[in-house]
Amino acid sequence: DQGHANAQHNLALCYVDGTGVDREYAEAVRLYCLAADQGQADAQCNLALCYEDGTGVDQDKAEAVRLF
Repeated sequence: DQGHANAQHNLALCYVDGTGVDREYAEAVRLYCLAADQGQADAQCNLALCYEDGTGVDQDKAEAVRLF
């Protein structure tokens, strides 16, 4: 939570894959949001995919489109 967008995105990927941490989609979404809010493009795309599929968040196609 120190504002390092790339680190937040990379940690989110770890939570999605369960690499070094328990798989926890809600935490991945939280980290994607932090990074996406700072303009990290990969985080924005991955967050959009979460909203599209309902992974870690309620499915919201409109929010997915906005993020894409």
